Amino acid sequence: MGKSSFGNIFTVTTWGESHGRALGAVIDGCPAGLPLQEEDIQEFLDRRKPGQSRFTTARKEGDLAEILSGVFEGKTTGTPISVIVQNTDQRSRDYGNIALSYRPGHADYTFDQKYGIRDYRGGGRSSGRETIGRTIAGAIASKLLKELGIVFCTYTKSIGPVSIKELNPEEITRNALYMPDALAAKEAGAYLETCMNKGDSAGGIIECRITGVPSGLGDPVFGKLDAILSHAVMSIGAVKAVEIGDGIRTAGLNGSTDNDGFCMQNGAVQKTSNHAGGIMGGISDGSEIILRAAVKPTPSISQPQKTVSSAGENITLEIHGRHDPVIVPRAVVVVESMCAITLADALMANMSARMDRIKDFYSSLHKNI
Repeated sequence: MGKSSFGNIFTVTTWGESHGRALGAVIDGCPAGLPLQEEDIQEFLDRRKPGQSRFTTARKEGDLAEILSGVFEGKTTGTPISVIVQNTDQRSRDYGNIALSYRPGHADYTFDQKYGIRDYRGGGRSSGRETIGRTIAGAIASKLLKELGIVFCTYTKSIGPVSIKELNPEEITRNALYMPDALAAKEAGAYLETCMNKGDSAGGIIECRITGVPSGLGDPVFGKLDAILSHAVMSIGAVKAVEIGDGIRTAGLNGSTDNDGFCMQNGAVQKTSNHAGGIMGGISDGSEIILRAAVKPTPSISQPQKTVSSAGENITLEIHGRHDPVIVPRAVVVVESMCAITLADALMANMSARMDRIKDFYSSLHKNI
């Protein structure tokens, strides 16, 4: 299987299956000297692990991170960082009825067409548990970015028809849905109860706001920062659309409304607005990066659905097992992680963009010898 790796300099390779013995990630390109402990990674994994509320799968996984390599005496060594998370609560018998049929909304059919073999236990490599590896890498990337003053605020913007009306960052971790609006969280919870009573599921939107990103990251053609961010976030299994800044709304605007003006403030160039969402011409402009990801409803629902068997028979399928009625809250940290990985990689690449900065770096290096 190709393309289990992402990034050019700061890279992550994820591995493992939903019902295999373990999952994990190998992160390469992380500079030596970054303070890193398992607790740093665990903080991120705890944000995505199952069993946190009645709105997530009842699968009880501790999702405990164990660093196998790349860290010595609490700091990264510059060598590949390998992290493993053991699977401890698999119930493969729950998937017996789909061994010879294709679940609507899942990758069963397409995976079978590509490889001619598939691990039907929870989707195998196509399972949402693959995002454990992304979250591990995201925790490390975020730690690196924080050292440079780059900070994330990521949250659930909407679930089904319920959208937030205020942004209170302190509220995000106070409710199970990771919404920065207590009233909206309550309304969304009631909506999810209705979905669950019908054996149905819901989708929603995740918003990621990133401050402290310097101008100049990204390239003007195929390596546009917004294109790479979109690639990163769209590679998350449940994400069906990505917006930067005003996103799709720009199609209905005029240039006089959509253009961000410039002005001088305190001797520095500033923007008068941020319709572009922090990226202009594929390159970061120094203002807040604003990204939104549309997450589809959980495809595993208990209602009868029409499908076919691998033998080509028309059948009706009812999916059993433990599934999230909504993926959005647990995907918040995954979206943040993919954005962090992308920015860490872009920062590394940008170090070689200008000759004067290369000279400055190596001149200072020679002075210290």
